[in-house]
Formats: sequence, structure tokens, C-alpha cells
Amino acid sequence: MEVSGAESPGRARFALPVDSEHKATVFRLFSLANPHMRTFHLSWISFFACFVSTFAAPPLVPVIRDDLNLTATDIGNAGIASVSGAVFARVAMGTACDLFGPRLASASLILITTPAVYCSAITNSAISFLLVRFFTGFSLATFVSTQFWMSSMFSPLVVGSANGVAAGWGNLGGGATQLIMPLLFGVIRDAGAIKFTAWRIAFFIPALFQTLTAFMIMFFGQDMPDGNFRKLESSGEKAKDEFSRVLYHGVTNYRGWILALTYGYCFGVELTVDNIVAEYFYDRFDLKLHTAGMVAATFGLANVFSRPAGGWLSDVMARRFGMRGRLWALWSVQTIGGVLCVVLGRVGSLGASVAVMIVFSVFVQAACGLTFGVVPFVSRRSLGVISGMTGGGGNVGAVLTQLIFFQGSKYSKETGITLMGIMIICCTLPIALIYFPQWGGMFCGPSSAKGTTEEDYYLSEWSDKEKEKGFHQASLKFADNSKRERGSRRGDLVTAPEEKASDPEQEA
Repeated sequence: MEVSGAESPGRARFALPVDSEHKATVFRLFSLANPHMRTFHLSWISFFACFVSTFAAPPLVPVIRDDLNLTATDIGNAGIASVSGAVFARVAMGTACDLFGPRLASASLILITTPAVYCSAITNSAISFLLVRFFTGFSLATFVSTQFWMSSMFSPLVVGSANGVAAGWGNLGGGATQLIMPLLFGVIRDAGAIKFTAWRIAFFIPALFQTLTAFMIMFFGQDMPDGNFRKLESSGEKAKDEFSRVLYHGVTNYRGWILALTYGYCFGVELTVDNIVAEYFYDRFDLKLHTAGMVAATFGLANVFSRPAGGWLSDVMARRFGMRGRLWALWSVQTIGGVLCVVLGRVGSLGASVAVMIVFSVFVQAACGLTFGVVPFVSRRSLGVISGMTGGGGNVGAVLTQLIFFQGSKYSKETGITLMGIMIICCTLPIALIYFPQWGGMFCGPSSAKGTTEEDYYLSEWSDKEKEKGFHQASLKFADNSKRERGSRRGDLVTAPEEKASDPEQEA
């Protein structure tokens, strides 16, 4: 329920209207309002920097492979390594966000992985090239802190849009680096460096950028609307949770595992394409390095609007059809993306390939935004774990897809792309199994049994003893605010925020 930040005595005053958890109920893209929009911009910029670093190598592979004498298998293994490390890092990041807050978790990981980006400049073998890509890829786990942060700062009304834009603009780094790295390489080479030295120098730019974003988060970031985790725990406003309970309620929620699988074949596919697309166009259509990079960049650059559009569509469908609308939209968009992927592998001309690739990128990236329109509602207590599981699933999908279809010479690139499209379609089907007793699923409405309200669902994560201590209060507020997920077609939906004051301090 929406309340004005200025009307909450004893709390910080907010520039944006907020609900009872002090989450913003509006999303103003070009605002720097503290803490909500400042956090948004810090999160996507830092994630963008990590994406640039992780995928800085692929657009320069035609030069790097000649310098290091890399085989097709070496290149494939390095691509797999770049996304495999983040599988466990993302799960760990989710837990770290739940326990220590997204600010500290995000900045720490960025600083820990930055040395690997610098070391890319001194690789001299296939093994060292693989290792730097592996450790640099850990930084992609900042995606989890980005989504956790947005879900902590924005209400159910706009959380899909906030998650979609933050992740989409961060993923934009995968396309931007396809332009940035060849450009840097060309400038450095034209300044007098030989090409085998120029590509090495170029890696210092993304490394410096990544370092800068870590310090920006530390100095200007904030965990929650009311302050950082440590301050809130010290003042008693936030209970310090137990690792075992947070982990348990995350891994035992089957909805998180289904979303991890489906995310493996939208975001996982996006990571796979980021790794192979420049080389694919370079080799198949005999393009120049810079031209192949520009073509490849269009795939990642679509994130500027496609993933945000997915988040926005999720929110729009929820306002009309509730959670069931979010699930149907996710299944539909991701399935269409799978069909387009099959088509991409079948077309043989440059123009048709580029056109299909662009449309395909819109749908597969929108599916990513739609996925994280659902994630915030799976668990309130274990939000970080669910986000980490889902994000980790994206990396698992990327690893498996590259291992099966793009490692070595078993399949041609075009055949691999076709088979990848079939995998997308098949792995999207389990979305039909996701069911929320208070809202329903794709084919079934909400349960009519007792004990199936929003409060029952979210408070089931807390024991009676924990409730007696008041640890469940945040979940209670979230349950109240999430009643909008019933959709406007259900007559029992409360749609008038002014009808009741949901902030306990206001009621006092």
C-alpha cells in the first residue's frame, strides 16, 4: 500500500512515494533520487562493467587465437569457463545478499575478480587464457545482487520494470564490449603498438572501469530504503537471520528450481550467443573483425530496451491478470524466442541472419526480464537464495549449451544454433508447473482451501518462535503489498491505497 515517505515520522524522508516497506511505488528512470534511484543506477552500471570485462575477449578472439595458437577446442573451453564459475558464485552471492546486504556483497566480488581482468594482458597459453576467463566470469554473479537490490527498493507494482531495466542495461555490456574492444584495439594499434601487444593493452580499460564501480558502490550505495544491513541490525529494525534457515527455505521451494531451469534457456542462451556470435559471423560470412564485432554487438545492444520491455510486460500483465498473467507472458515470449533461434540456424544469407538474430535477441532477452518479474514473489525470507538459484541456472544453461553444441567440431555453428532453439522450447514447458496457492498458475486458479492467503504463504517461512520475536514483520508487510498479484479481474483485490494505512508508525 502506498504511503508518502514524508508522512512516515521517525524514518528517512524519501523523494519518491513508497509503500509500507518504504519501497518505491514508482520507477523514474532518469531520476537520481536517494536511495531508490541512486541504487538503481549504481547496480546497473557495476553489472555493465562486469559484463564488459567478462566478454572483452570474444570480439578479439581472431587476434588472440593467432597470438596464443589457440585451437577451436581451446576457444570453446575458454568460453565455457567464462560462464561456469558464476554458477556457484551466483548461489553464494544470493546467500551473501540475504545475510550481509547487496552493497557489501557486490563491491567485494567486483574487487576480488578485478585482478583476473588485469591478468588477461599477460596470458601466454591456452591454459592461462582459460583461467583468466574463468575467474573474470565470477563477476557475473553481481547480477544477483542487482536483482536483490531492485527487489528490496521497489514495490510489487514496479519491481518487474526495475529488475528488467537494471539487468537489461547491465547485460548491455555484452553488446557494448563487441564494439568497445575492437575500437580500443584499433586505436592502440594505430598509435604504434603491434597487434599482439595492442590487444593486451586494451584489457586495462575494462579492468579500470570495473575497479571504479566497486568503490562507487561502497561509498554511495545503500542496502535497504532505511539504511545498510549492519546499521539496521544494530538498531533492532532488522533481525539478523540464520544462514541455515535462509538456505533451507530457498532450496526447498520447487518454484525456484523451475525458474532456474527456464532461465538457463533464456539468459543462458544469451551468454552462449555472446561467446560465439562474433566468431560465427567472422568465419561463416567472411567479414572483417570490426564488421563482425558490429554485427555481433546488435545482439547484446538490444538489451537497452528488450529486457526492460520484458519486465514492463510482466508488470502490465500482473495488473490485469495477476501472477497468472506473469507466467503466461513468460512462457509465450520464451517459446517464441526458441522458434526464432531455430530459424536463425536455418537461414543462410548474411542479411537474413542479421535480421532474424535481432528479432531473436528481443524475445530471448525479454524472457529474462519476465523471469525476474516472477522471482521476487517466490520467497520473501530467502529472496537472495532464489535469485541466486535462478541466476546460477542461467550460467548452467550456458555451460551445458556450449558443451553440447559449440565445443570442438561435432556440430557446425549453424546446426548448434538450431538445436539450441529446440532446447529453449522444451525447457520452457515446466513453467506450467509453477503454482501459487494464493494466486494460481497457468492453468489453475487460486486454491479455495483455508490457509492460502498471501499472509499464510509468506509467514510459513517463519516458525512460531520467530514470530513471537517479531522477525516476520517484513514478510507480513510484503504479503499485504503483494495482494495486487491477484489481478484486477478478481473482485477481492484491494486497489485503493488510501483505504488503510499499512505503515505501523502511521497507525501509531
